[in-house]
Amino acid sequence: MDLVAFLVVVALLGAAVWIISAPLRREPENAAPSDPAAAADVEQLEAARDAKYREIRDAEMDLRTGKLSEPDHRVVDATLRAEAAEILRELDAAREEAEAQGSGQSTS
Repeated sequence: MDLVAFLVVVALLGAAVWIISAPLRREPENAAPSDPAAAADVEQLEAARDAKYREIRDAEMDLRTGKLSEPDHRVVDATLRAEAAEILRELDAAREEAEAQGSGQSTS
């Protein structure tokens, strides 16, 4: 008899957990699948941003180790930072476009 009561309690607890956790398992209604092409653009720009940041760090290391002179470093650093800023602008635009396409799909 005790085994049956134990199994009933476990079954009831399992059902309660299943019911209570249902909102956590459900996908949000306003989440729309994003455009794969837009997501690929964002990923590519994020990779380009990370690569540019590495280049900036490498140039700073080259300055510290004496591979670059201070005037050369200023030129290289200014160029790399300008390129990084352009990548960031493109990344922001690509993210906005991906969000716009995602929200446009959910209203259709």
